[in-house]
Amino acid sequence: MSGTAENRDDGTPTVVKLGGSCLDDLDGAWWDDLARLGRERPLILVHGWSKPLKRLRPRYGEPSAILRDRYGNQSRWTTPEVIDDIKAVSAELGEEVLGRLERRGVTAERLLGSDGLVEAGEGERWWWRDKQLVELENLVGPITGVDPARLKNLQPGHACLVTPLARNAAGQEVNTDADRAAAALAGATGTTDLVLVTDVAHLLIGGEPVRRITAKAAAAFRDKGATGGMRKKLRAADEALARGVERVVIGSAPVTDLLTARTGTVITRN
Repeated sequence: MSGTAENRDDGTPTVVKLGGSCLDDLDGAWWDDLARLGRERPLILVHGWSKPLKRLRPRYGEPSAILRDRYGNQSRWTTPEVIDDIKAVSAELGEEVLGRLERRGVTAERLLGSDGLVEAGEGERWWWRDKQLVELENLVGPITGVDPARLKNLQPGHACLVTPLARNAAGQEVNTDADRAAAALAGATGTTDLVLVTDVAHLLIGGEPVRRITAKAAAAFRDKGATGGMRKKLRAADEALARGVERVVIGSAPVTDLLTARTGTVITRN
């Protein structure tokens, strides 16, 4: 099989998005596998924070904490306080992830996307509240650029863990979607593989697991049948492939199993 983890030695990084909803469920064998991969090639890890944030303050788990824009896209209602809480839980999460890797022989560092790594554009201002579209201040924004020069020391045996915050043109620190941030980082660094680790084993269409799917078919399902987190993952996959990434893999297994297509869903341009 071309383009798998076992036969590439070109030194390009592998980008792995670690879902905030599944981090607690990744066991020692999962981390052993990631460390083996990390000793062979550079790793860029992007983490979510959904579950840790809800543990910090129960209100983050309430429906009112999530906004929906006029296009149907969901976003966490982000204020300066929420940014501070994201950074607090991310620091704890980062310490845990870096420790797991370093104990397995892979050095690691944590980077805030808002420290010059990730740029964001102007965010949506109109959101549904009480069945009405209202203008709200929401510190979120679409990713418009990545400065890969900030990712120093990309080499085998070392991992960069990115907290997917960004900085907009006004200098504000804003929230971004972690899946789409991983896609942007993958494109900016010439990555061939983007792995989205989540709490489901496959993309499901009509209740049936999908092992392989083209970008076109995935986009069609995204717009007509996908909901919630999977909709965002399929959008991120489309953006990654458009930026030159060869494959996007979605699943809940060890990263090597996903890269070798033993499980999970593989999305390709053709």
